[in-house]
Amino acid sequence: MSIALVVLVGVLFATGVYSMMHRSLTRIVLGVGLLGNGVNLLLIVAGSRPGGVPLVGQLEGATDAIPQALVLTAIVIGFALQAFLLALAWRSWTLDGNDEVEDDIEDRRLAAELRRSIRIAEAARRAERDRILGRAVGE
Repeated sequence: MSIALVVLVGVLFATGVYSMMHRSLTRIVLGVGLLGNGVNLLLIVAGSRPGGVPLVGQLEGATDAIPQALVLTAIVIGFALQAFLLALAWRSWTLDGNDEVEDDIEDRRLAAELRRSIRIAEAARRAERDRILGRAVGE
């Protein structure tokens, strides 16, 4: 396994994940594509060794065809997923005029409630700690 291919897999994974973290749908679609290509390259690099074509009767030194079949299937599924995501991005573009993912108001409300409950719990912990330390010092 070549170190250059391992580095390329890492770069594809990193750029794919970084692109998927943006709010733009086109970057998300490109990130999914990069991540899919990284997975396909990882399957090819890790799943087989260099060798000849596996022909019937000449299997000596032949490479394994299973990783290649898995990658071919993953390419087809990845293409279908990207086509679906591009259709969703196009629909969002025609409705809103932009490809930014909007904030969900319900998510914001839940996050605010969680922050409020965390602050209340921290205040209760501080009060309990002060009460315990106050008794220990006063005794």
